[in-house]
Amino acid sequence: MQRVRMSSHHLDRFSEPDSCFEPLISGLPDDIALNCLLRLPVEFHSTGRTVCRRWCSLFGNKTRFFTKRKEMGFKDPWLFVFCFDKCNGKAQWHVLDLVHYSWHTIPAMPCMENDQKVSAHGFRCVSVPGERSLLVFGGVGAEVDCPLNLGMRFDVDSDRWIVLKKMITPRMFFAGGVIGGRVYVAGGNGNDRFELDSGEVMDPKEGVWRPIASMGASMACYDAAVVDGKLFVTEGWSWPFYFVPRGQVYDPKTDKWECMATGLREGWTGSSVVMFGRLFVVSEHERTRLKVYDSGNDTWETVNGAPLPEQICKPFVVNGCDDRIYVTGRNLYVAVGFIHRLNGNSTDGKLDFVVRWQVVEGPHDCSDLTPSSVQILSA
Repeated sequence: MQRVRMSSHHLDRFSEPDSCFEPLISGLPDDIALNCLLRLPVEFHSTGRTVCRRWCSLFGNKTRFFTKRKEMGFKDPWLFVFCFDKCNGKAQWHVLDLVHYSWHTIPAMPCMENDQKVSAHGFRCVSVPGERSLLVFGGVGAEVDCPLNLGMRFDVDSDRWIVLKKMITPRMFFAGGVIGGRVYVAGGNGNDRFELDSGEVMDPKEGVWRPIASMGASMACYDAAVVDGKLFVTEGWSWPFYFVPRGQVYDPKTDKWECMATGLREGWTGSSVVMFGRLFVVSEHERTRLKVYDSGNDTWETVNGAPLPEQICKPFVVNGCDDRIYVTGRNLYVAVGFIHRLNGNSTDGKLDFVVRWQVVEGPHDCSDLTPSSVQILSA
């Protein structure tokens, strides 16, 4: 009888536990099984690791997991909420999977490790369209109540934070936005809470900050938005309305600022989001209705539909994706507004939009959390 000699590769394979060569899911080819497992919400990953060694290998390495998702073209939207505990002031990030409506957390920012004291207020968070990373700048030092010039980036694929080069000027409560892949910041409060009129820009690929033209008016920012390639900055209304808020508009093509149109700045009474190329605002004063700005007439129109659901309590933060607007309030309750644009504009020239709301409850252990900022990324 002829003796068959096994190669070292075969010997290594046979010496491994049999479980290593079992299929990911019984009865399915591994490529199909992997496609299924990559859709499992993050909140179930810890449970998935207990099923078998192969599932443990997949769900136990987040870098590998998200790299596989990226390779297979997954682009599910996730809502990243920066919030703080109103009892102890501790800041943290919570993430809502907008496909499964399930919550999970991400690692703490480097500035908050080792119990360093920073306030959740005053940061500016942005994201670059098409990129799978979150950018955070500035902030407030909790112990001395001073502005910070920090820069941090969270990479979804590696599930970790990366420290960036610091801004030229420490800022808190400032404006920020992304235009043409570059991050622009302006205004805010500086040392001794003096308002700033300076601005700066950074290309995330280079990581170097450069100054831009001064705003022409020193002001802290209540809200900001990018519309038609320009950065719109408003200081917002504040009770008891002793003065009309100021607003500035920056054009990166000319590196110049100009005053905001009167109707736009006077009607900007809440938190904004840009959808369909237009500026929408969830008002904090007109029974929390959704409004849209008509640039042709310099007026605001109320969007048809119900006001913001009563479960969403102020302060709230706003962002949007595709035809949906997401309003996150206290206790991390999220109102999802489905916005529809009717065929054409109405006969009287008004912008014809309608909104329908749905409420997603916050995590069960987040009853004391208040949102400060929100961004949407693909993951």
